[in-house]
Parts: sequence; C-alpha cells; structure tokens
Amino acid sequence: MPFDFATISAKLPAVVKPIQKMTFRDKMKWTGIILILYYALGVVTVWGINTSAVAQFEFLEIVFGSKFGSLLTLGIGPIVTASIILQLLVGSKLIGWDMQTKEGRAKFMGAQKILTVFFCFVEAIAYVVSGAIPAAAPELTAIVVLQLAAGGILIMFMDEVCSKWGFGSGVSIFIAAGVSKTIITRIFSPLSTGGEGGFAGILPQFISLLSMGNPGSAFVTFLPLISTAVVFIIVLFAQGMRVEIPMAFTFPFGKFAARRWPLKFIYTSNIPVILTAAVLANLQIVGRLLFQKGITWFGTYDVKTSMPQSGLALFLVHPSGAEALPLVTISILAGLLALTFAFVGLRMLKKWPLRMALLGGAIGALLGWGIMTVTGMMPAFDAWLLLVARALVYMLIMIIGSVIFSIFWVNTAGMDAHTVSEQFKSAMISIPGFRHDPRIIERVLERYIPALAVLGGAFIGFLAGFADLTLALGTGTGILLTVMIVHQFYEQISSQHADDMPPIMKKIVGE
Repeated sequence: MPFDFATISAKLPAVVKPIQKMTFRDKMKWTGIILILYYALGVVTVWGINTSAVAQFEFLEIVFGSKFGSLLTLGIGPIVTASIILQLLVGSKLIGWDMQTKEGRAKFMGAQKILTVFFCFVEAIAYVVSGAIPAAAPELTAIVVLQLAAGGILIMFMDEVCSKWGFGSGVSIFIAAGVSKTIITRIFSPLSTGGEGGFAGILPQFISLLSMGNPGSAFVTFLPLISTAVVFIIVLFAQGMRVEIPMAFTFPFGKFAARRWPLKFIYTSNIPVILTAAVLANLQIVGRLLFQKGITWFGTYDVKTSMPQSGLALFLVHPSGAEALPLVTISILAGLLALTFAFVGLRMLKKWPLRMALLGGAIGALLGWGIMTVTGMMPAFDAWLLLVARALVYMLIMIIGSVIFSIFWVNTAGMDAHTVSEQFKSAMISIPGFRHDPRIIERVLERYIPALAVLGGAFIGFLAGFADLTLALGTGTGILLTVMIVHQFYEQISSQHADDMPPIMKKIVGE
C-alpha cells in the first residue's frame, strides 16, 4: 500500500476553514489574536535551559521569526525547511506529483505538514545537542527538546489560523512582526550598551555623538539607517514594475470587459529569498553542530557569539561589525550616487540612465575608498581581499539561490504558463486578437513568465545581499521580506475588503 500523505495528514489535528466569507473585522480580529500570541510566546522562556549560555543567532531570529531561548526558538524554521525539501523533490521530478491537479496539491500539503512536525523535533534536538539552547542539566534534555518542538508545532497551527481565518499567512506575518520589532528597537532604543555615546539605538546614539562634537562617528552610526531607507525605496519602486497582458472575457455572444492582466517583475514575490536564507541558516546550524563535535572542516565558530570564524561557514554569512565598516561605507556611497546619477540621466538628460548609474557607482566607490583611507580605517590589503571575497561569494549565493528557488516555485505553485493558461480558460478569459485556446495563451505567457522568474529572483537576491552588506537594520533579507509582505497585505485588503472595511482604514489604503 503506497504511503498516502494526504490521508495521514488528514488524521492530524487541523484548523477548519470558515464556512462563510470572512469580513474585514473578523480577519483583523484573528490576525491580531495570532500576533499577540506570537509576541507572548517570545517572552516565555523554555524551562530547564541554561539562559546564560543560549547562543544568539540574530540572522536566524530575523529570517525564521524566532526568539532564541523562548518557545519561539524554532520559529517558522520547520515549516520553511519542509517546504524547501518538497520543492526540490517535486521540482526535480524525484517525486512525480502533478501539482496542477487537486490530488497532487493535497499530497504536497499533506507531506509538508507531516515533515513540519518531523523537523520540529529534529531541529529541537539539533539546537540542544549543538549547545545553541543548552539544557541546565543532562536529565532535562528531553524536556527542553519537547518544549522547543511543541513551540514549533504551535507555530504551524498559528500559521494555519492566519491562512484560513486572517490576512495572508502566518509565515509572512511572523517575519514582518519580528523584523519590524527589530528595526524599531535598533532605531529608538535608549538602553545603554556601554559603547561610545552610551546608547543602543541609532537615533539616541547619533544625537549623543553630535553633542559630544564627534560628527564623523555620528555619520558612521547613521549609515545603516540610510541603507535601510534606500532599500525600502527600491523595493517599493520594484513592486510597481510589471508587464501587462491584454485580456477580455469571452462569452458565446461576444467578447467584452477588456482589461489588462499584470505580470509583476518580482513574479514569485519573497518566496525565493525566504528559501535561500533558510538554506544558509540551516547550514550554519549543521556547521555549529559539527564544530561542537570537534569536526572543523566546515568551519570554526566563536563560542560566545556563535558566529563563524573560518572555513566555508565564514563565506556563508555577510561581513558584519567593525570589520565591515569600509565595505559598508563604499557600498552605500556607491549605491546612493548610482541612484542619483541614474535619476539625472533619466529625468534631465533623457538618456543614458544605465551609463550614468555605472558612472555614479564608480565615483561613489572611489569616494568611499578615499574617506576610509584618509581616516585610517581601510584594512590591510590581505584583510581587504578576504572581506571583498566574502562579500562577492555571499552575493552570488543569494542571487543564484533565489533564481533556482524562483524557478522551482513557479513550477510547483501553479504559476507556470501552462497552469495560468488553464486558469484563463476556466475563467472564460482570452487575449484580444487570438482564438480562445489555452495553447495560444500559453505561448504568449511563455514569452514572459520564465524570464520574469529568473530576472525577478536575481533582483531580489541581489537586493537582499546588498542590504545585508550595508548592515541595513533588520538585515537586507528581513527588510525585503517585510516591505513585500506589507505591500501584499495592502493589495489583499484593497481588493477583497473595499466594501466592508471601516472608513478610517479606507483612508489609510486610499480607497
């Protein structure tokens, strides 16, 4: 008897779908309840752990929407890991499920739920055994693992609640909530850290340094905030880029209601970046586990910070801290001048925007190099080469990984040209000037969808990597995901609840 994932997953506890259409207030209520529960779980410390020895993986916390040492330690990690494995198996045809059929999609969702529960226990064991979440005593190990796994399973059900009763998905909401909290804390927190200026938040530290007559250090402190604003602007601009396909509803008595169907430039949204970041995060977990067992071929890790210090693991994370300051300064100045020159070329000269952007980027890089050299902050040549090599490798991994997962996601999520053309047929939609034949529509869509999958994946991979290298608040991946998630919520609310949302919300969304 074959292993039927759909049947087995149906026997697991599940969140039922609403029997009637959800109103705006109902969805807002359930989304708010899940958010409150999410933040509450983040402050509940796992019983039986050595809190003073808990590792701090800021990148993992942001990408997985987790909080190490609490019941949110696993975050969305098990959900994303299960999705990655199934995407690879189905996309490579090692599992022959037809994702264009209802039965194939049911098998996929069932397998994902079973694998998510499995990885809740696997990742919980990995965290405890590797020492990232150490038990206070050996006899408490099993209890700690069960608590971590229970928190991960609870996150899975919270995700189901959001998907069926709220806005969007729990995965997206948890990421956006975690990143937003991090950004607000990093900007405004007045808590003293003992550093120069005595403040943890960027704005309090910036004001303190200016009052102390140290504008140079104040500017350096302000750089991550500038990078964050630049990434926000670029993502919002890219969200509006699209290819519009003419379409019309076809009925036996004629065609009418012509309109345009938009294909977004970022066609697969934020999914490729989430999956790529999750792969890197899981590799770091495996690397730390190997290091704890005395195996150092993958890399060595700092015991206190849990950051990689050498080996392959060092090239799987972006440069950070004081060592990355020269690269951060050069990257931000190059990016700002590239955008400025491109705008001048496009708006004033009416030509050469790409050439002007390259010229501005080169001038910005030279200016940043000069500033770092004059101030004596430029590292030695060999250290600089290592820094640049790490940055380039990290960027390539983010770009290539995002492209690969973007292609896989198109083929497994029903976003390919064939599936979309069949959806056009079932909705009685055709392209003006062509017969109502899905094969014709498929050929038209084939001109755009594969290219958008590759270019959109490469773009968001590059943007996330660039923001990471410039030490943007909440990491580049986190900012990219948050902006796109909030924009998706805005579009969903505007399209589905234009009639029943409160007047104040209509003003906010511009209805």
